[in-house]
Amino acid sequence: MASAALGEGRLGRLSGSDHALFVYGTLQFPEVLTTLLGRVPSLEPAELAGWRAAALPRRLYPGLVAAAHGRARGAVLTGLSATEWKILDAFEDDEYDLRQVRLEGRNAPVWTYVWTVAADSADWERDRFAAEHLARFAVRSARWRQDPASFSDSAGPGWSDPSA
Repeated sequence: MASAALGEGRLGRLSGSDHALFVYGTLQFPEVLTTLLGRVPSLEPAELAGWRAAALPRRLYPGLVAAAHGRARGAVLTGLSATEWKILDAFEDDEYDLRQVRLEGRNAPVWTYVWTVAADSADWERDRFAAEHLARFAVRSARWRQDPASFSDSAGPGWSDPSA
């Protein structure tokens, strides 16, 4: 018997359970996951060859873009429920596409959100984000979780709004 898809849109590609998600930006931080999901799913450090976490214009979070000699550092999230997948998918901008990728050392492919429009030539700086923006970003993420409609722009809680 075939399993039903987890949702509509991007999530329509996922069916069944036990889908792993490679995260390389704000979703690799327990503070953000807790505000969105109410818990921290299993996080396993990982790197994705042939891709990089690119800085994005006017945004605090990165986009995953192909890069021949790149290595995107992040983590693999496992044990996500269908409801949690829906929350994370709603959190991601429309400019992301959900795609399968292969990580070294893993037999099965994992899913990740790939950026589909222009990105900066500079890489996103994880440590700088953590030091300068993570606390405010987690607060904005919590506000988004309580009332997503209050974030009318497509950049959601990650918009680099100085009034946040």
